[in-house]
Amino acid sequence: MIRPMLYALTGTFLLIMSQLSHAASSLPVLKEADWVANDFTFNSGEKMKGLRIHYYTLGDSSKPAVLLLHGTNQPISAFLAQGFSGELFGPGQALDVSKYFIIIPEGIGSGKSSKPSDGLRMAFPHYDYDDMVTAQYRLIREGLKVSHLHIVMGFSMGGMQTWLWGEKYPTMMDALVPMASQPNALSGRNWMLRRMLVESVKGDPAWNGGNYSQQPPALKYASIMFSIATTGGTLAYQHKAPTRAMADKLVDERLAVPVTADANDFIYIWSASADYNALPALNRIKAPVLIINSADDERNPVETGVLKSELKDIKKADLLIIPASAETSGHGTVMQAKLYKKKLQSFLATVSTDTQ
Repeated sequence: MIRPMLYALTGTFLLIMSQLSHAASSLPVLKEADWVANDFTFNSGEKMKGLRIHYYTLGDSSKPAVLLLHGTNQPISAFLAQGFSGELFGPGQALDVSKYFIIIPEGIGSGKSSKPSDGLRMAFPHYDYDDMVTAQYRLIREGLKVSHLHIVMGFSMGGMQTWLWGEKYPTMMDALVPMASQPNALSGRNWMLRRMLVESVKGDPAWNGGNYSQQPPALKYASIMFSIATTGGTLAYQHKAPTRAMADKLVDERLAVPVTADANDFIYIWSASADYNALPALNRIKAPVLIINSADDERNPVETGVLKSELKDIKKADLLIIPASAETSGHGTVMQAKLYKKKLQSFLATVSTDTQ
């Protein structure tokens, strides 16, 4: 289960290595580095010199490459926790690191990549998901000199970016695995709550137009509210908190976590999804697609029927909906790879290399 949004976004080398050790002691050494785009033009028309993309890699760079894309405000360490890497990265598993070169970049606005809190604050260029994918592509091609990807796979925001990867660079990969995501533009409760996240912070007098000396208090409460409302699963929460006292305990635990996020970073990254819409170009996708969602995903409710009506536009697509249960966790369900690892492995077994 993913950590709440305001858990420390440490992503530090020591924390990651500790989780890696717990997940599987046989995994290779995790490497991290920066790649800098000397000139980057955003879709807004704004330009930036020295856009920094921080990234992590596992395995031998001569092996087929796998690109893993994280969710909004999700620390890279989530991919290296037992529930994910322990089920996928080990010997004989779907993403066996002895067979693949795994690349995990931190998106614009996240982790150690360039972001508003580096100093520009609200003068930082406005970016969207398409900009983030362009930066990832340049990292892969210019920075890492990788000409082809075997798999592009992402969670939540990373899942949405996976859809965009398949459309922008249709011959670049052999397979796409978008998780906890849909290709349609954000709407309904999903967008309404994202909008309220941003408005809550901007409406706090302490935000001061982005020129605050301390993090606005609204940042903490808006984040916790959004996390509870859109991640966790209805059945799971009822199982964990069948009484008011137990529910209060869960809330108290979240309130006790120190705020480590930055308000301007927060505004930018949640706003980045505003113009996302992968629906119009689905027919550009050439690679086989395995879509992994969950029946209790609060942000991508299956009852909207969006995916079933749009899959016809993809040449080869398979949809896995993980049934809801007390063991699933809503939007965060897919970070429990045990629930779909067999399906992923069987899907990848049918994927040939180089769909060009």
